[in-house]
Amino acid sequence: MLIGVISDTHGLLRPEVLTALAGVEHILHAGDVGDARILDTLREIAPVTAIRGNIDQWGECAELPPTDVVELDGHLFYLVHSLADLDINPAVAGVAVVISGHSHKPAIEQRNGVLYLNPGSAGPRRFNLPVTIALIRADEAGIETELVNLL
Repeated sequence: MLIGVISDTHGLLRPEVLTALAGVEHILHAGDVGDARILDTLREIAPVTAIRGNIDQWGECAELPPTDVVELDGHLFYLVHSLADLDINPAVAGVAVVISGHSHKPAIEQRNGVLYLNPGSAGPRRFNLPVTIALIRADEAGIETELVNLL
C-alpha cells in the first residue's frame, strides 16, 4: 500500500503536492491544514485521515480531532500534530508509526520499535527549511519511508 503523508499546509496546496501524491491509496495529514478545501482536494486523490494543528482554530478545520489512529495494511498509524502532545506510549499501544508535524522539519527516526515520521511542511516555506512530504510503502513485510522534496 502506498500512503502519502503531509503536514503544515497552512492554507497552501502546491501543485507539486498533487503530483507527488498521484497514485497513493491513502493520505495522512498531520495538522495545520489552514483551509478545509485542501482536504477536499486531497480526497479527490485518495481517502484522507486528518487532524487539526495549532493554527486550525476556526471553521471546519477546528472540528478535526487533535489526534487520530488509523490501521492501514495491518499497521497502526498514530497522528499527533506536535510530539510534545503525544499522549500514549506508542510501543505499548502497538503503533507502528507516529506521524507528526508542527516543527516543519522533516525527520525519520526509529525509537523502541516505533517509526517516528515528520513529513516536514508542504505549505509556505519557513526559514530555510525544505518543502517536503513523505511517502510510505506498507505491506506485510514492513514499512519503507521516503521524504520527497517538492521544490
